[in-house]
Amino acid sequence: MKNDKGQFRAGWLIALAFVSMLVAQQIFSLPGALLLFLYELPALTSSTEMDILQIYDGHPWLYVITQGGAVVGSILVTYILWRFVNKGSLRSLGFRWSFADFAYGLFLGAASITVIFLLLLATGNIAMVNSFGAPEFSAYTIAFLLMYILVGISEEMFFRGYVMSTMQSRGNPKWAIYLVSAVVFSLAHGLNPNVSWLGLLNIVFVGVLFAYMFLETDSLWLPIGYHMTWNYFQGNVFGFAVSGTTPNGIYNVSIESGNAWLTGGAFGLEGGLAATVLILAGFAATWVYVRKMKKSACPVVQP
Repeated sequence: MKNDKGQFRAGWLIALAFVSMLVAQQIFSLPGALLLFLYELPALTSSTEMDILQIYDGHPWLYVITQGGAVVGSILVTYILWRFVNKGSLRSLGFRWSFADFAYGLFLGAASITVIFLLLLATGNIAMVNSFGAPEFSAYTIAFLLMYILVGISEEMFFRGYVMSTMQSRGNPKWAIYLVSAVVFSLAHGLNPNVSWLGLLNIVFVGVLFAYMFLETDSLWLPIGYHMTWNYFQGNVFGFAVSGTTPNGIYNVSIESGNAWLTGGAFGLEGGLAATVLILAGFAATWVYVRKMKKSACPVVQP
């Protein structure tokens, strides 16, 4: 369990944190689940075949309270373990504020989904249900914005910040740090509705992209920004499923006539090859950004 320095090995710490996070998610989601149960008690007692996800679809704020509570639980337990078991600070976890990184991440995530949407629309793989001139704003528009802000912070805090920093502190090679953080990130999505093997593979790819962003900038804010807008623009702007969850977009699309290998089918864009291409393009976009930032940070030597 310990290395030659008397430290607990990274695998044990990550396993402890992962299990603790799952337990915390269940505990912190209970208030929202209880409220839903009380609110829907008549319907629940009169039906034997009600899908809990369908029930939540009618109550966006209760969904946010439930899932948001789970996410808050993840954030708290990750911080507690990092602070008191790993003996680290928020800064050493990756929370080194950079407005430029965060803004570029927000832009890159939104731009990637928008490009995928336009490509699929231009090739006839999707059809718009409502026109650009008739956006459908709803409670989901705000509720899920809050939700995806929390998700972006919590998942990057754990899968990149905690997992990668723990492995780095134990001297693991860079390739292992990349691989483990991305694979664990993908496996955590393995029980999502309508999951597909290509979807899980793409989540590995985007996990490697997030790891690259983190290591190159020494900050979580670039992957956090990308993560937030990738999810929000996918599900709540353009109306695709997000890793299998029900979409509620300002615009809504039909994927019935499209090629599921491109659209991702019921799992969402992460399950399609179009997303694979844009994820890979994200590496190039990040490389250009990092080189530009490093160049601008270098002092000019006067002759």
